[in-house]
Amino acid sequence: MSDEMKKPGETEGWSNFIHDFIDEDIAEGGRYAGQTVHTRFPPEPNGYLHIGHAKAICIDFGTAEKYNGVCNLRMDDTNPTKEDVEYVDAIKEDIAWLGFSWEDRFYYASDYFPKMYEAAVQLIQKGLAYVCELTPEQMRENRGDLTHPAVSPYRDRPIEESLDLFARMKAGEFEDGRMTLRAKIDLASGNFNMRDPVIYRINHLHHHRTGDRWCIYPMYDFAHPIEDALEGITHSLCTLEFEDHRPLYDWVIEHVDLPAKPRQIEFARLGIDHTVMSKRKLRKLVEENYVSGWDDPRMPTLCGLRRRGYTPASIRNFCERIGVSKVNSTVEYGFLEHCLREDLNEHAQRVMAVLHPVKLILTNYPEGQTETFEVENNPGKPEDGTRTVSFSRELWIEQEDFMEEPVKGYFRLFPGNEVRLKTAYVVRCTGCKKDADGNVIEVYAEYDPQTRGGNTPDGRKVKSTIHWADVQTAIDAEIRLYGNLFSVPDPDAHDFLEVLNPDSLEVLTGCKVEPCLAQAKPGQSFQFMRQGYFCADNRDSTQEHPVFNRSVSLKDGFKRKS
Repeated sequence: MSDEMKKPGETEGWSNFIHDFIDEDIAEGGRYAGQTVHTRFPPEPNGYLHIGHAKAICIDFGTAEKYNGVCNLRMDDTNPTKEDVEYVDAIKEDIAWLGFSWEDRFYYASDYFPKMYEAAVQLIQKGLAYVCELTPEQMRENRGDLTHPAVSPYRDRPIEESLDLFARMKAGEFEDGRMTLRAKIDLASGNFNMRDPVIYRINHLHHHRTGDRWCIYPMYDFAHPIEDALEGITHSLCTLEFEDHRPLYDWVIEHVDLPAKPRQIEFARLGIDHTVMSKRKLRKLVEENYVSGWDDPRMPTLCGLRRRGYTPASIRNFCERIGVSKVNSTVEYGFLEHCLREDLNEHAQRVMAVLHPVKLILTNYPEGQTETFEVENNPGKPEDGTRTVSFSRELWIEQEDFMEEPVKGYFRLFPGNEVRLKTAYVVRCTGCKKDADGNVIEVYAEYDPQTRGGNTPDGRKVKSTIHWADVQTAIDAEIRLYGNLFSVPDPDAHDFLEVLNPDSLEVLTGCKVEPCLAQAKPGQSFQFMRQGYFCADNRDSTQEHPVFNRSVSLKDGFKRKS
């Protein structure tokens, strides 16, 4: 999967070699001197975009922004096998969500099918392409090795014969796999991509845009440089696996009559631990119901990350800080979480939510009395204002905030100990009530009416502050706690289905939260005090049944030992 592991911050500050190349190209005397920098993002619409695509999006659109250039969005729909308009719409939504715009420069590779066909005919006429009748199996058998050239008995087929056969391929006379069109380059090349690569194949499949108009389709390595050139792209930025394909890219640019000569530059793909990026594997997870869909919050898809609560700013910041490299590496998922935590810490509203509730009864608080407190929405941003929370004799607190017999270092509620109820009062624990099985069902305490607001007029120190929810006004919520989908750092090194994490999702029901959370908008983020950052689920959450997904935890605090 990777050559090395990168930890948070290790990649920050790296120089961007792509920008170095572009600086040379647009300088006086450079190959694109005086031209507008023009990039493109060309996803294949056969699945949903993931965090790896986000890096490419940030590089493609971000580079254009840096140089006051432009970036196209192009659907690379040259293979009808898995392509669908559903994915086209999702891709556009994801890019816009990240904050990038292609303006009016939206294209399909299929728009260029007629020109690609003309280019192929042109190559045949030049003696630079021929129709080959080797089957895929025979082609593999005859591709040779480093000491033996590839072989094709059809390489010297007369030009007129290849032209005739290619036209008949287009007309649908032949079944799938019967023939291909191959570029005539070098059967002995040390780069196997140059050993007369296939540039057209027969595929009798319905295309999501062109219908049944075509039954032959160009291969990516042939189509892509033509698309780039027709759109006036100056810099074709792609991932490192295409480095060995660059000579073919340049060959097509050189030998086909095209209006521009783009430059291909490769960068390393993004790898993240505990994650798979393969569309094939992600599709398998979805289609075989290992996850709830492409937008499952455990998925690395952008729609999944969005549903989990990731923000565009956090993803863009992450992509910027990991840098651009020529060396494959894997970044720790924790760094992605770090970037999200930074963003949400600044912007998310603070609220109180009790995930594992137990009732706290203030025995000396007047029965029937209710009062209110003003609570700040974000301590770091006074401009975000305050909200009103109610307080009464019976409250919900976390089960872990009470221990009948405390362990060393435990400073929350236990008989005789005082804690501060956030924003409200200091209370002293007096005991508890248990059920027949010995489970604590009620905790008892007395409040100090002199400590309203949490202050201690006598100056005594209270070591712990806990959050709470008023029994009278709190509402029930479903809370979904997400973890890594895979139990090992490198699932690609295993049968990935065998290393799925059985504990990647824990669903909590009957959680108690502030009533204001019933009005949470889909995707709205909050910091649940002492718990982590959560967002309202953009699919399942309603006013009647609020559902919140944990986006990222806070820094670890005290852990109860089992």
